[in-house]
Amino acid sequence: MKRIISLVLISILLVNTSALNAKNVGVPAESEDVMLQAFYWDSYKNQSSTDSKYGRTKWVDLLKDTAAITRDFDLVWFPPSAFGEGGSKGGVGYIPKNFTDQTSDWGTKGKLTELINALHKGNVKVIADIVINHHGNSTSWCTFFADNFGQYGSFQLTQKHMCSNDEGFTDSKSSCYQAPSSERGAADSGTNFEGARDLDHTNEYVQNWSKAYLQWMLNEMNYDGFRYDMTLGFAGRYLQMYNESAQPYFSVSEYWEGIDKQVGHLKATDFNTMIFDFPLKYVFNNALRVGNYRLLINPSNSLRGKGYGKYAVTFIDNHDTFERSDAQGQQFLGYKADMNNAENKNKILQANAYILMLPGIPCVFYPHWKSYQEEISALIAVRKKAGIHSESAVEEGSNNNVYEAKITGRRGTVIFRLGANRSKEAPEGYTVELEGGSVADYTIFYKEGAQGISNVHGNEVQGTKIIENGVLYLEYNGAKYNMQGMRVN
Repeated sequence: MKRIISLVLISILLVNTSALNAKNVGVPAESEDVMLQAFYWDSYKNQSSTDSKYGRTKWVDLLKDTAAITRDFDLVWFPPSAFGEGGSKGGVGYIPKNFTDQTSDWGTKGKLTELINALHKGNVKVIADIVINHHGNSTSWCTFFADNFGQYGSFQLTQKHMCSNDEGFTDSKSSCYQAPSSERGAADSGTNFEGARDLDHTNEYVQNWSKAYLQWMLNEMNYDGFRYDMTLGFAGRYLQMYNESAQPYFSVSEYWEGIDKQVGHLKATDFNTMIFDFPLKYVFNNALRVGNYRLLINPSNSLRGKGYGKYAVTFIDNHDTFERSDAQGQQFLGYKADMNNAENKNKILQANAYILMLPGIPCVFYPHWKSYQEEISALIAVRKKAGIHSESAVEEGSNNNVYEAKITGRRGTVIFRLGANRSKEAPEGYTVELEGGSVADYTIFYKEGAQGISNVHGNEVQGTKIIENGVLYLEYNGAKYNMQGMRVN
């Protein structure tokens, strides 16, 4: 007997329509991009270290991975590449000291440039990790290296550019302890970071320094976009200012907060960035931990559930969540989870399938990709075949503790079933595209769809997708069109 799982169409919440329809900086519209976080904590260390047991990720190591990376990904997020505190040349890099010195523990500037060029040849865009909330010192707590950004300007930050409530002014061990107000900046516009000197982004000089650095990273180092670190530390209007100045292809904010505060942050940037969907991570952490797949249905405490899904970068773990033991019992994914553990493998693959089949821009974590490259590559291939993008339409529901979603892409439609009780029978018009088996408890069905594009005259062309010599075309009334809408016969 054919079993039917009813789908519930989740209506999109009405939000600020002008903001959602605007062309925002750093927010590619209907993006089919898939991103790789190409590092994890201390993964610059030798592979003999337990901290890098999923593979070392120095620039020279990623160069060896270029073919596999360009096969699967469109965006690659690098760690902070400036010289900083920790390790011999900065450790992981989150307390940068000398922003124009691009030789770090990840490798030399020359190898970094070679890696960026190699990825660009494979049509992959490279995302820089931008740390401008705080600054490492040079010779004392309150002194800094000068930065020469060439045509974008030279800068010398001083204690006057530090937030007035920074520890440098309150710790008796500091060289600027109890400095007068005339030698301090304004109060912090965000949350204080105790590990380094917080910069005063209300200060025009700091703003100009930030703009120059970002333009230099794009135009001299040839990065394509930014991942902003610790954006809790400064007001969102400054992130908007910097993106509008630099005009990156892609921007994502690390704003580690609940959904209402995340939406507030997006509004503060005037929607000129995407944001990591931390609330959604905790939704599927809990859903998969307790085995309740109904919790995955368009959760209200997620960006998509709030109607802001086009700004969501979805992810499972990152360098921070993977390392931190706080609330470990609530996070089956995290704190150096053993990839070889069968239960962890099951949940990690389920979570990857969830973010890779649904809208948003999914960000795959390097240890997951390295451990289960075959399975994750297959999921990415389905997403790309269907043309699922950051704003794809979704219908979803649950029955018998099975999550089911119908996702409409540009080139096809996917039905995704998740759970041990799922039916493996293909719905009418669909074929089985990918079977996770008992290892991951998911089945993915696929149906080819007609593709519509605009031709060079701006007229809509509908056709049937054909592939010739590995190239995708549309065929309509005997004519053949490439994917830019230009007739080729």
